[in-house]
Order: sequence, then C-alpha cells, then structure tokens
Amino acid sequence: MKLLKLLKDNRGLSNTVLGGIIGSIVLIAAIGATVYFTSQNDQITINGAGATFPFPLISRWIDEYKNIQQNVVINYNSIGSGGGIKQIQAKTVDFGASDAPLGSEEFASMPGILHIPETIGAVTLAYNLDGVGDGLRLNQTVIADIFLGKITKWNDISISQLNPGVSLPDMEIAVIHRSDGSGTTFVWTDYLSAISDEWKENVGKGKSIEWPTGQGAKGNEGVTAVIEQTPGAIGYIELSYAITNSLKTVAFKNKNGEFVQASTETIQAAVENAVATLPKGDESWENVTIVDAPGKNSFPVASLTYILIYKNLNNVDNKEEAQALVDFLWWIIHDGQQFADPLYYVALPSALVSLNEDTLRLVNFEGITLSLPSQ
Repeated sequence: MKLLKLLKDNRGLSNTVLGGIIGSIVLIAAIGATVYFTSQNDQITINGAGATFPFPLISRWIDEYKNIQQNVVINYNSIGSGGGIKQIQAKTVDFGASDAPLGSEEFASMPGILHIPETIGAVTLAYNLDGVGDGLRLNQTVIADIFLGKITKWNDISISQLNPGVSLPDMEIAVIHRSDGSGTTFVWTDYLSAISDEWKENVGKGKSIEWPTGQGAKGNEGVTAVIEQTPGAIGYIELSYAITNSLKTVAFKNKNGEFVQASTETIQAAVENAVATLPKGDESWENVTIVDAPGKNSFPVASLTYILIYKNLNNVDNKEEAQALVDFLWWIIHDGQQFADPLYYVALPSALVSLNEDTLRLVNFEGITLSLPSQ
C-alpha cells in the first residue's frame, strides 16, 4: 500500500503509465514465481529443433512461457536429436536438443558449444499383444536377442519361462525401431551395449545404426503409431509416449535382478544411483550415461536429455533475442521443472540445477554479458 501511495503522489506519471505499473504489480503478486523481463516493444522469436524424446515437456514449457513473456514466441521442431545437432552445428536455429551428448568429433566441430541438461526421462519397450497384460517380464538376454533377430516368436521358451501362467501367442515378433538419427536410439543402443557383449561388438551404439532386424519409423511419434497399428509389435519409445497412448510396457530385469517398469519413481531411483561427478557445461559430455544403473528400484534405461547452445550466441539476430533465450532457459531449469512429473519426466536434482546456472553464466552475445534473474 505504501508503494501504491508513493506512485499516486508522483505527479510526473500519467494515469495510463500509473495504471500499467499497478497492473504489473498485481500480476506479479498473482503469479508468485520468478519473473523474467524482456523488452515489451517488439515480438522476439526463438527457434529450436531436435529431440522428440522431451518434446511433450518442451511443448508444455512453450505454452506456459507464453503467460510470462507474451512478446516472446518460441518455436520447436521435433525432428530427432540427429537433426537438432545438425541444425545447431549449422547455426540455423537458436538452440538444439539432443538425448545423446555430443560425440568427440561433433563437440570439436562446434567450438563454444554448451550442454544444458533439461530433464530426465526413460526409454521403455512398448508392445501390442492382445490377451497379454501390462508388465510382460523380459531379462537382459531376451531383450538383446529380440533386437538381434535371434528370438522371433512371442511364445519362445525363453520368454515363456520368465512369464509363467501367461498365454503367449504363436506369433512373429515385429521389432520397431527408429529410422531417423535419434537420441532415443542412442540411449537404447547404449543400454543394449551395456547388457550384451554380442550387441556391443557387432552393432554398437549411436544415433543411427545398422539394425539387425525390424521396421523403421520416424520419431517417437512414428514408432508409437506403428506399435499401435501392428499386432505382435514391440519397440522402444520414451515413457511419456507409452503412457499417453495407453500402450503396454515391459518389466525389465535390472542390474540388481529385480523386474521394474518405467515410472517417475524408478527413473528417480536410477538417477540417484548413477549421477555422480558430471563435467562442466562447456566440457565434453561424451561419456556421460545413466543406463543400467545399480539399485533395487532402478529402471535401467534412464537418460538425461540436453539443450545445446553456443557460449557466444552469435547465431541469434541481436542482443535482445540472446537475452530472451537465456531467460527462457533459466526459467525451464527452475520454474519449468514443476511440469516434469505430470508428463512422466523427472525434475532435475539441485546439483544439476546449480551446474546449469554456472553454464548459463558463461553465455554472452558478441562479448556482451547477459543478465540472469538471480543477478
């Protein structure tokens, strides 16, 4: 009230300006969260592209951020991690997104690139089998052999023995995998390489690989659709896609010998047991992985997913756009984390938030330091 009285007593302010200031104060009080300021004169457009893995969460962030910065338009093209890396490498977008950290050659080709973990999710196996309930049990050997093309029938004895009392059909297994360069594929093949020496030696891990068997589809969206439409199908997708499309998912045998399905709780358990010392944001993240984590309740195919930006934001149009991008990223690693759990992602632990804060403090535009809400 003292502030309002002070404003009223200031005769240098017009009624219009005074009303705008008072309205802003009311709005800030109503929001009750960190407030981010950019110029209100012109619309600012920020363009990003990349991973489909975190797309449901990124989409929610974009919708929510409109309520905070109405003059900032954020576009995100969900084209896969490989496409996002190529576009940020070519500097045709303001930020990229990838579930796979940059490899050594990619990192070397993009001087000044930064990794910013945005959330934590899981890749799970979804399947389409009439008469078979959710939570079909598969162990490491069976999973690897299905994707190696060595187990081809659903009633194979190795699957039956893991699922006593379950009537499995005499049906061909239709393996569905990604056809595009994909961070989800990187995470999945990282897991297969961790549990199977045969896979590691003969196939390996990567965003794109030569698949021993199966049918390809583009994006998590595409794999999800093919699984839904194909009796006998099994394929790897990000957990949010499985749950929102009501697909049955596998119970994995984890490192401790327990069968667990993907959930925010089992992903969190994996993170707590796997994340130790991480590199700085401007260092290489090539060897960072949290698959096959120990722990009774750990889900074995959990992963960080990353925003990629340059330390010097000379790929954006001007300082205002650079500031708007940093403001948005600061918001997603703080207030934006509240939207992770409802979409079946795991919010960043405090250590990762602090690491991201340090990374964003490195960002500049043509040598000009950008402000951060905490400064």
